[in-house]
Amino acid sequence: MAKGPIYRVPLKRRREGKTNYYKRRELLKSNSLRVIIRKSTKHMRVQFVEAHPNGDTTLISASSIQLSEFNWTLSGGNIPAAYLTGYLAGIKAKKSGITNAILDMGLHRNTKGGRIYAALKGVVDSGIDLPVNEEIFPSESVLQGSHIKTISDHIKKEDAKAHKQIYAKYQKAKVTPDKLPTLVKSTKGAIDKL
Repeated sequence: MAKGPIYRVPLKRRREGKTNYYKRRELLKSNSLRVIIRKSTKHMRVQFVEAHPNGDTTLISASSIQLSEFNWTLSGGNIPAAYLTGYLAGIKAKKSGITNAILDMGLHRNTKGGRIYAALKGVVDSGIDLPVNEEIFPSESVLQGSHIKTISDHIKKEDAKAHKQIYAKYQKAKVTPDKLPTLVKSTKGAIDKL
């Protein structure tokens, strides 16, 4: 008498490495809105999502691509851009009546002071209540981009040709790394007027 296999095939999204169902279940049991932060090499995306039995509903979404509407001329993949994207999403959420949420960082690695937490700091600074420890956020100078100026000066001393190649997008945007904190402040001010 033949019998089938004794193993059980995992769900498709688990097999593909897209979903950790244990974490997802714990987040859904909290019955709170989730702040979903996703990153790529060039961009950041922050969403406020509500869970329903027939699927999740995105209430608010902000992408680092939208920062160009607020005079941001540089890459959307650095820490200051992540902070501003989180701030933009938080301001939009505040306007729509959202007051609190919890973080859902998916399968991204938990790195103290990284882009995920820079975006989360932007959400917190916009006035959304999140259960979070302040120690995980990047320092204020990093959020403003001062560290980029320090790195730029070091590279310029070592090799001027490499500096010109690495910071070509800054030159194209007519922004020097030492003016980055000013650009962050002006972009944040433009977002506040939203």
